[in-house]
Amino acid sequence: MKRFLRWSAAMAVASVALAACGFGGGDRQDGGGTTLSLLVPSYSNGTKALWEEIIAGFEAAHPDIKVNLEIQSWDNINDVIRTKVQANAAPDILNIDAFSGFASDGLLYPAAEVVSPETLADFQDSFAQNASIDGTMYGLPLIASARTLFYNKDLLDKAGVAEPPRTWDELFEAAKKVTDLGEGVYGYGMPLGSEEAQAETSVWVFGNGGSWTDGSKITVNTPKNLEAVQFMKRMIDAGVTQPDPGATDRTPMLDVFIQGKIAMVVGLPPTVGQIAEKNPSLNYGTAPIPTRDGQPMTLGVADHLMAFKNDGKKKEAIKAFLDYFFSKDVYTKFVDTEGFLPTTKSGAQALANKKEIASFLEVLPNARFYPSTNPRWAATQGAIQSLIGQIGQGKDPATVLNEIQAKADA
Repeated sequence: MKRFLRWSAAMAVASVALAACGFGGGDRQDGGGTTLSLLVPSYSNGTKALWEEIIAGFEAAHPDIKVNLEIQSWDNINDVIRTKVQANAAPDILNIDAFSGFASDGLLYPAAEVVSPETLADFQDSFAQNASIDGTMYGLPLIASARTLFYNKDLLDKAGVAEPPRTWDELFEAAKKVTDLGEGVYGYGMPLGSEEAQAETSVWVFGNGGSWTDGSKITVNTPKNLEAVQFMKRMIDAGVTQPDPGATDRTPMLDVFIQGKIAMVVGLPPTVGQIAEKNPSLNYGTAPIPTRDGQPMTLGVADHLMAFKNDGKKKEAIKAFLDYFFSKDVYTKFVDTEGFLPTTKSGAQALANKKEIASFLEVLPNARFYPSTNPRWAATQGAIQSLIGQIGQGKDPATVLNEIQAKADA
């Protein structure tokens, strides 16, 4: 998940360790109260100041609770938390992408024990489900990223396409009309290179009502998944995508769109800023991703907060802090300043009029996710990244999906 959610983290030049005390401990050493330890990654140059402001506001309202903040870079935080857990010195609250391993080891509080019912009910249903294992929610969805269709208005107008497509058939016809213009432009950008082939493929699979899991097992070579990949191959074979999708990574493909040479791509919230930086004159719009039947869908990614049990003495203090953080004004400022999407219903309402993310917010309730809590997903994702691009080289989609399934089952 972190690949997409840390788009601004590259701006951070170093990790900042503000405090290491209090990890796994009990009461404060100044004679009373409780000290919480909070370990978070750096999303941007402003992450430190944001958390410090939040902590100052919380401590003013709860003078008996102190929060010690530690910030690490995304490159370091997984090693840092692994070392702390092995040393029985886990933080009280952690911000990271994956939570399932800690939950499976019995280290985390269920979410219902560390936030109020009102806070729990405010999470978007799709994100709450993605933060659950066997029906119990352990992760608290912190920030979200989603996908939407970006389209070049000038190219569609020139090709006689009046509205952005909503169905696969409409997408195919629009992409064909643009490609038929010639002039070195292509209708649709399909990045099936190793950088993020699993994301592009998931957009198509989920857009056909398919899935990578039946709830327990990884399921790759299902009829719905096959239909989706067959349509992808139809797009490629008809020449309405960029040449050689199997060798095309997402980042350079988006640059070609920004240069005005591809009419339609699936993009992310950061794509808005990249266009503003690289080609502010680009006349573009956003719309829901086309699906087989036109029903809205998006690929969602989330980072989470989670609460470690440790000695079991800080649950009420943790609950006070998490309820404060997820209160509408505090949370909305955090997520908006960092440039992400809210995972709460109240946050989505508060940011509903923000033009840059309107199309992303529209589809958030319909977000679909990778089955990241399944232990075989990592191998499956790797197989999709290395094999799915072969459909652009003439390989039969059923054969490719069977090979990916074999890797998932190995």
